[in-house]
Amino acid sequence: MPLNVLDATVSSFDRVFEKFRSEAEENKANLILFLADKDRATSLSWCPDCVRAEPVIYRKLEASSDDIALLRVYVGDRPTWRNPQHPWRVDPRFKLTGVPTLIRWENDTVKGRLEDHEAHVESKIEALVADK
Repeated sequence: MPLNVLDATVSSFDRVFEKFRSEAEENKANLILFLADKDRATSLSWCPDCVRAEPVIYRKLEASSDDIALLRVYVGDRPTWRNPQHPWRVDPRFKLTGVPTLIRWENDTVKGRLEDHEAHVESKIEALVADK
């Protein structure tokens, strides 16, 4: 199966991230997509950039014939994400400033990233996956 998707939240991240890391060698590309949670009442993300980027990212990744792992990480609701001490804002591996953020993870480190204002650009997604 070319696209393997794992989901994580703040509370499940460490466990799911270890599984993602342990399987990384098997894939052509390993990507982490940090996203806003969806509102339970509407099933829509509170983040307009996430709403715009998600379908583009999924379409590009699903069209690839390469084995790609995608770890979708939900950062929480708006008040949780806005906290300056949010775990992924202060984590030295990720240093998130916005969502969505799409990261290429390689050799146990961030190899490239697309942040909120560019995560929906098809050519940039292609370049990140291809490591160009």
